[in-house]
Amino acid sequence: MTMNKSFADLESINGFSSIFKAYVSGDEKLKRLYGQEPSSEGFRNLLHSKPFSDSNRELLADVIQQQYQRAGIVPGTKTAENINVLKQQNTYTVCTGHQLCLFTGPLYFIYKIITTINLAENLRKAHPDFNFVPVYWMASEDHDFEEINHIEIFGKKLVWEKELAVGSIASMPVGKIKTSSLEALLGELDQILGDSEQAKFLKTLLKEAYQKKGTLSEATRHFTHQLLGEFGLVILDPSDTRLKTAFASLMMSELEHTGNFEQVNKGIESLEKLGYPSQVNPREINLFYMKDELRSRIEFSEDRSIYHILNTEISFTKEQIKKELNDHPERFSPNVVLRPLYQQFIMPNIAYVGGPGEIAYWLEYKSMFQKNNIQFPILVPRNFVMWVDSVSWLRMEKFGLTVETLSRNLSDLEKDYMQNVRSDGSRLDEEAEHIQSVFASVILKAGAVDSTLKAPAEVELQKVQNGLKNIEAKMLKAEKQKQETALNQLNVLKKKLYPGDILQERVENFMPYYLKQGNHFIDILKENLDPFERRVIVFTEKD
Repeated sequence: MTMNKSFADLESINGFSSIFKAYVSGDEKLKRLYGQEPSSEGFRNLLHSKPFSDSNRELLADVIQQQYQRAGIVPGTKTAENINVLKQQNTYTVCTGHQLCLFTGPLYFIYKIITTINLAENLRKAHPDFNFVPVYWMASEDHDFEEINHIEIFGKKLVWEKELAVGSIASMPVGKIKTSSLEALLGELDQILGDSEQAKFLKTLLKEAYQKKGTLSEATRHFTHQLLGEFGLVILDPSDTRLKTAFASLMMSELEHTGNFEQVNKGIESLEKLGYPSQVNPREINLFYMKDELRSRIEFSEDRSIYHILNTEISFTKEQIKKELNDHPERFSPNVVLRPLYQQFIMPNIAYVGGPGEIAYWLEYKSMFQKNNIQFPILVPRNFVMWVDSVSWLRMEKFGLTVETLSRNLSDLEKDYMQNVRSDGSRLDEEAEHIQSVFASVILKAGAVDSTLKAPAEVELQKVQNGLKNIEAKMLKAEKQKQETALNQLNVLKKKLYPGDILQERVENFMPYYLKQGNHFIDILKENLDPFERRVIVFTEKD
């Protein structure tokens, strides 16, 4: 079996937002909402501007090194080298962030990280006087459990039930969730994976990560490192106390002022003037408070003299919250608005690799970055990938479909197919035209005799037309029954490549592909994903 690579036009695929398509196409109207373009020239311009200070380099390298040590992971040679060179003034990071999805979640988690790795390597070749380190920023402090607690594998949805994972806790940082409650789910997955050599390898990784490690954060680090660490990937958990300490002055500013709220609203206003809806709505305070198993929003009291922790009895005066931040900076957690500022503050990060939603909300933030005198990164869209197995490819040829046209609604695809295969005998177009012509003459004559007869004649025409449509619908239903096998194949094809009318990469987990191809699956991606490619990469199996 051979694997062919082709491309599909992103512009022609349903599901990508208009703002993302505009960004990818380099729309001039958007350019004032970001810095440099994601191009060779854009990177060259930013590097020549010497965009970062060196104040946090030593701290960043030390924190990452300690995190690996605490996790019991010995970094590979490339990763160890990358951690070490973070201390050098000519080193920059290339970062992607992602939630701690169960067993890596959807396929695009892998694509994001490999895009990031390849971008770092690409920049290193293009700019040999600099070092570039790929970083996976773990979203360990997120608390939306329902977004990360499931995977789709072979059409089956495996769900980590909330009552098993966190009990009655309403809002808990997902990185702290114990993985001991995954035993039953791992047993179910064990049966699904089977007994091939590739399955045995995955089972070993799963056991080491999700049974031997204590928390979801530790498990995700271990699993990701084992899959992709050989390429020099550096994994960072931003919940570290020392990193929060370094960022404390900006968190205090967030508590005292509403400047970031105002600046992001300016970005939203700019987007709306261009006809795009807001992506993320800022709050006056873009911080959460974390303690023990709690992560909850910080809000002002009505007179703005007290800081309340939402859905708790906890509150602080201004002096008390200053002391709390000074004594325990790790208890304060940036939300989706402040997190990018935190990322760029503690890392010399030249590029952020993100998906369509991420790129869109970053476009709201440029004014906030300028206000805080922090470097805005180059926003690089991650690669998009479609896998077409040999059966699906044959069916696409049978139906005359491409990856682009298959993205249309299933009902439209079925309608087009039936129009192509329907026999002339099941169409009543000529009869409908003939009836229309006959009644036109009847209506004309009736109206000439008595104008009041025109309306009843038109009613009779409508009755006949409706009856004709009903007959044609029954004939079409009979045609569909004859084509039932083909329509079922079309349905299966649609679900395979666009399950739920979205790209397969947003639904399916990577493991079925790994079972089929082993580590060659990773190798194919590593060799073929190009961070400057703006089309969907299509891998097609052919016998």
